[in-house]
This record gives sequence, C-alpha cells and structure tokens, in this order.
Amino acid sequence: MSARSVEVVLTKAGRTKIRYPADVVSDDGHRLTVRAPWAAEGVRDFGFVRFEPGDVFVEHYWRDRWYAVKEVRSADGTLKGWYCDVTRPAAIDGDEVVVEDLDLDLWVSADGSEVLRLDEDEFAASGLTAADPEAAACAVVALDELEVLGREGLIDLLGVGPSR
Repeated sequence: MSARSVEVVLTKAGRTKIRYPADVVSDDGHRLTVRAPWAAEGVRDFGFVRFEPGDVFVEHYWRDRWYAVKEVRSADGTLKGWYCDVTRPAAIDGDEVVVEDLDLDLWVSADGSEVLRLDEDEFAASGLTAADPEAAACAVVALDELEVLGREGLIDLLGVGPSR
C-alpha cells in the first residue's frame, strides 16, 4: 500500500509562491502532518539556519489555527529546528493543502536557544492591517503564541516535537 500524497500550495497576496508534493504522515481531522523534501531550488541561507537539498520537512497544518509548524532536519536526520509560518488556517480539499502566508514567521533552533521573530517589517508593509484587520490581529496573536511556546520549550505540546 502506498502512502497518500498531497500537493502543498503556499500562497501570498493572492499568488502562488510555491507548490510541492508531500506524503501524508497523519490526519486526525484537526491537524494534517506531511513529510516533504526541501522544495526550493538550491540553498537558502538565512544566517541562523540553512535550508538545502536533502533537508526533510515534517510540516503540521491545522484547519483552525493561524500557523503552520515545520520541523526541519538535515539529510542525515539531525534536527535543525522549527520554522513556524503565520498563515490563515489551512484549506485542505482532497489532495491539495492551500495555505496563505501572512508574512510573519518564527524560528526555534533545535536546542531552543534561539527564538527569532521574522519578517515583521514585511507584515507591516503588506497592508493586511488595513485590508483585513481581523486577519491581521489573528496573525499577531498567532506569532505571540508561537513565541511563548518556543521560549518556554513547549513546541512539543503542539505535538510537533522530534519525529518519533
């Protein structure tokens, strides 16, 4: 029996940023967890972490939460950390997972020593606060919640700790 696959579609400001295939790990009707290799071309060096070919992402998407959490491992299985995207709740329809990126992100290093809020300038410049104040407020609350979870070492409480 082969694993079920889905296509993850990340959108931003009404445009598709990236789409890639992923294998479904679990779906309890509340949270969908998928596994996918690094989907972009080449290396992306953020300074605090490098995403590169061979990296594996275990991605958690909720139907009712304003974020997605991605556990990032190197090709040899070493945990790099968690990249958290602030998004609208995932729209999961059949074999497609559509997630709208709201610019805010959080990085939590594998050992929990680094918890970095990212792209707040992009969020401010996006115009979301004026265009959709309710969504903007939900995005800020989600980032704050993720930061607390990251700083208190509670990422595991989301059920997204190291893959078992």
